[in-house]
Amino acid sequence: MYTVRKGKKEDLPAILDLIKELALYEKAPDEVTNTLEMMEKDGFGPEPVFGFFVVEKGEEKTIVGTAIYYYRYSTWKGKRLYLEDYIITEKERGKGAGKLLFERVLAKSLEDGCTGMMWQVLDWNEPAINFYKKYGASMEEEWINCNLQSEEIRALI
Repeated sequence: MYTVRKGKKEDLPAILDLIKELALYEKAPDEVTNTLEMMEKDGFGPEPVFGFFVVEKGEEKTIVGTAIYYYRYSTWKGKRLYLEDYIITEKERGKGAGKLLFERVLAKSLEDGCTGMMWQVLDWNEPAINFYKKYGASMEEEWINCNLQSEEIRALI
């Protein structure tokens, strides 16, 4: 019923739609400022900074989910795969597509010689937390996420 494959440039419109669906679910629909042009450059330009998988449904091969990842370096652990977004469209959740996709990303981390995989989950997203707990994922509570937007950085320097 579901198949997973590496993402292609022509998948990006569907991926951006999934990203917007996730932002709506996470109560931040106005936070998505990414564009197809940015994703094409950043994923398929001369120096790609992310990769992704898609999960497709049925013979019509409708994209129902994606896992977007990149690599980060931990001075304590070495090369890590960072799962930036893991999205299954709402109507396909709980049917096996997510498990198939997540396990493909886990395998990718090993294929690429990573020492592990990292990601974030919102503390109120109980379905996702319960899903990750099935895999024995550690949930760290003592770290606080920090960020600055480019406009804020420009104002500082």
